[in-house]
Amino acid sequence: MKKILKLAFTDFKLIFRDASLKSFLALPVVLFALIIWAAPPLIEKYDFLLPYLSLFLVVGVIENTQMFCFINTMVLIDEKESEVAKVYGVVPLSKLEYVFSRFLIPYLFTVLINVILLSVQSICELSVSSIIVISFLAALVVPVYALAINSVVQNRMQGMVYAKAFNMVVLIPIAAFFIPEKFRNLFGIFPTHWVFQTIDRATQNLSIVLFAGIGTVFFLALLWLVTRIFIRRHFV
Repeated sequence: MKKILKLAFTDFKLIFRDASLKSFLALPVVLFALIIWAAPPLIEKYDFLLPYLSLFLVVGVIENTQMFCFINTMVLIDEKESEVAKVYGVVPLSKLEYVFSRFLIPYLFTVLINVILLSVQSICELSVSSIIVISFLAALVVPVYALAINSVVQNRMQGMVYAKAFNMVVLIPIAAFFIPEKFRNLFGIFPTHWVFQTIDRATQNLSIVLFAGIGTVFFLALLWLVTRIFIRRHFV
């Protein structure tokens, strides 16, 4: 475990060696400003926004995950293009331990910024338990997103194309908020649907156990699948 933590911190320091990726550090700051200072006055001024309060949090939470989704995706692609991945393939850690170390800090950092965002926002009142569950669930987007893209792309250009496509897929379940409730779960084929609905139920003080549970199982199953594919293709 000590080796994994050491590699995790080392990788986290190196993750911003590409100066172009540092700009993504500003994304959470922008989102915090929008959710904390821009959204409340708009909601107070325009009554038609009241039925969609949870959507503000949905967008804030999911967009917070996009920082490390993109950064990790590009870093892994760069490793593959420069053939550094082959070196990682022979380090004294299993490939599974390498994947775990690579995403440990980005995952926990994403959890942290969403915990802070949901705790300080004034749009909806959420329980501490709901905030924690939502934050840990939503952060699973990071490894699934980055590993899935790196399982199929060969270079940075392909990665950019797939990243744009994945961004749209991640946001598609937002459409469920604009259709009759009985049809909402038709969007359940998208894993982020369960994150969005968990947030929506939490804002209504309804139980989130079922939706969060389905989302967790869905993401973990996807994570297992994309990790296996990634390991077979990344280190060759």
